[in-house]
Amino acid sequence: MSEGHGIDRRDFMRGAAAAAFVGGAYAAVGDKGEEMVWQLDPNKCTQCGRCSTHCVLNPSAVKCMNQFNICGYCDLCFGYLQPGSRGRDTGAENELCPTAAIKRTYIEDPYYEYVIEEEKCIGCAKCVKACLVFGNASFYLQIRQDICINCNECSIAKACPSDSFKRVPKLQPYIYLTGDVSTTKSQPSSDPNPPQTTLGPRSENS
Repeated sequence: MSEGHGIDRRDFMRGAAAAAFVGGAYAAVGDKGEEMVWQLDPNKCTQCGRCSTHCVLNPSAVKCMNQFNICGYCDLCFGYLQPGSRGRDTGAENELCPTAAIKRTYIEDPYYEYVIEEEKCIGCAKCVKACLVFGNASFYLQIRQDICINCNECSIAKACPSDSFKRVPKLQPYIYLTGDVSTTKSQPSSDPNPPQTTLGPRSENS
């Protein structure tokens, strides 16, 4: 190969790298120049389980949330208990979650509160699916922005069979649920705290 051809090839590689950098930088901002981050639309999610296996982080940056204004605080919680479990208590043999990431707390008869311990959650969506089929659909998945490394080429987004992942403004990084089970819809949230710590969308006056 001649020196001239070698220089041309190096120039081509540099140009390709520059184009990739510009493309990645453009993907990190929206059409309006806003900084963007990845998020999962819970209304499109099919609870396939790939969020737990395709994230570059281990455990995954995708975590389960429980939105309390939808939760029924059920004694018989299908997101918490194994199907056909003999007991409705905190025995490990009764829990559906493979990592015991759901904390069950007695409130008053017959109500219990269910809080996700995120350091244990792997984003497998088993509880989300069970709550959706048999409960109030208050469990759902979100990318925790304080854990996500925000790579422009999200490996979970590529593997998602339902095209649930999309770029959202960094100032509104969460898509969470509101309303009852018949009117549930996703809403953007600018709340920096996990959606499970809120009681629904904040009003303009709050």
